[in-house]
Amino acid sequence: MPEEDLVDIKFRLYDGSDIGPFRYSATSTVDMLKQRIVSDWPKGKTIIPKAVNEVKLISSGKILENSKTVGQCKLPLGEVAGGVIIMHVVVQPSLAKTKTEKKIDDTPRKIVCSCSIL
Repeated sequence: MPEEDLVDIKFRLYDGSDIGPFRYSATSTVDMLKQRIVSDWPKGKTIIPKAVNEVKLISSGKILENSKTVGQCKLPLGEVAGGVIIMHVVVQPSLAKTKTEKKIDDTPRKIVCSCSIL
């Protein structure tokens, strides 16, 4: 694989710490990057992704789609040769879990009128 096809990527977490940098081929998909993030997630963090679909990658202010390749996500202008691309990692727990955790109040509500007629 030619050297110019490799891209250095560092993943910035919510608390400012980093994972990486790692070298990826320009043909690697965003889904492959997310799998690496989940497997290399640092121990002791308060938020931990349990699956790849809970991870969102942001580069240049855009959320990256799983089917895109690293080569498609690179900036065409202003990229420093030999520089490291920093992608921000956002962990978003699945909605099914958060809906079941919500407390449902089944007690009937009493209707109380506080109007005063003078």
